[in-house]
Amino acid sequence: MKKYILGLLTLTLIFACKEDKKETVELEETTEVAYTPIQDEDLENAIIYEANIRQYSPEGTFNEFTKDIPQLKELGVKVIWLMPIFPISEKNRKAHGDLLVEDIKDPKEREKYLGSYYAIANYEKVNPDLGTDADLMNLIKTAHDNGMYVILDWVANHTGWDNVWMKKYPDFYTKDENGKMMHPAGTDWTDTADLNYDNHDLWDAMTGAMTHWVTEFDIDGFRCDVAHEVPTEFWNYASENLQKQKPLFMLAESEKKDLFRQAFDMGYNWEGHHIMNELAQGKATVDKWDEYMQRNKENYEEDDILMNFITNHDENSWNGSVNERMGDKAQTMLAFSYVIPGMPLIYSGQEYDMDYRLKFFEKDTIPKTKGKTWDIMKKLGALKANNPALHGGKNAASYERLKTSDDSSIYAIKREKDGETIFYIANFSENRQNVKVEGLQGTVSDALRGGSTKFTEENRLDLPPYGYRILTLEK
Repeated sequence: MKKYILGLLTLTLIFACKEDKKETVELEETTEVAYTPIQDEDLENAIIYEANIRQYSPEGTFNEFTKDIPQLKELGVKVIWLMPIFPISEKNRKAHGDLLVEDIKDPKEREKYLGSYYAIANYEKVNPDLGTDADLMNLIKTAHDNGMYVILDWVANHTGWDNVWMKKYPDFYTKDENGKMMHPAGTDWTDTADLNYDNHDLWDAMTGAMTHWVTEFDIDGFRCDVAHEVPTEFWNYASENLQKQKPLFMLAESEKKDLFRQAFDMGYNWEGHHIMNELAQGKATVDKWDEYMQRNKENYEEDDILMNFITNHDENSWNGSVNERMGDKAQTMLAFSYVIPGMPLIYSGQEYDMDYRLKFFEKDTIPKTKGKTWDIMKKLGALKANNPALHGGKNAASYERLKTSDDSSIYAIKREKDGETIFYIANFSENRQNVKVEGLQGTVSDALRGGSTKFTEENRLDLPPYGYRILTLEK
């Protein structure tokens, strides 16, 4: 197990959040352990990484990503989610907006557009643009050798228009009043054809295709696209059969409550993400977040997990980069996503301070220069990995909202488990605040900067606008 070593430096009671101060975080090397299927306890301190293989490198291949898997280990990554790795349909392939590739006259211009990852031509083949079966198997083995798990992005709601099922199983598809196959109703996903789950033969075929990747490639689970658009009964059926092969991790792109009851381990924290944007933009007060957390407590079971994120492939390409949405508050919101209950997500390029939108239908490339975000992710990852007070799985650490001198703009929480305690205090306002936090007592260490000091009820924290501190209670 890695250990987070902090130099014990003198720490004054008045903290300045946005100072540049370097610190060394040492990780002890240990011998590798043999691969074992994923278990609930692995989820407690897990960080998930969304790998956009096409855009991860200039080559856009499995092999180029595999080279960097040991580096992701430095960030505490335990689960790698591969965006769809299947062949992409050519029929009705989108270029942008309503423009189809087939409508572009210039052949060189047509070549630029590679289509949507989510318009799948064959559920049981690898996209040759990304590499070979052997390349994918090597990626998975490398991840396993580094103590990580690999899940595939699964698109069960629709297929591409030249999917092999079109001719083989036409009854799998939804038809309009004229008996023609149609794209998913209420969407602009015209490059895909809707699947009809009233046909239970589809259930068996889809489950069989998913099983293929478990038995033949030893993958560890699935991230299921727009899971709420597919009947929960299907997911229950598929999950029950898939889990007979080995324990799997199931992530739903949804907040739908009944998906958690049987089929899925984790869902998306979409509402929480939008509130994070509002907090960073000054459009919401901390009260809105407190109300949200209270609703979650009432609506979800204790062993339900939500994935926390400040970006992902949808947010980045369609709604803006982290910098566009959060600006200089991004580091505060990043830390926020690690300390609240749940599992934090890293999206390809986020770790390299990516400040632009990746193209969705064309080839693009993320930056690969390590900077401020890489450094803070290493520290947050080490803290998440080694301190049970940040456990966020099915046996999560406790969560307590602490009263402060200004609860509309100051967010202070205490999380505890197995005798460990962590405090997170943030100033979500544009004004410097001299903050009093009830319950912040004892000798504490600054988890990111090092140093320790003793707090009493009379002590206050000096926090600049959107400044924050993560403090660990010394025993």
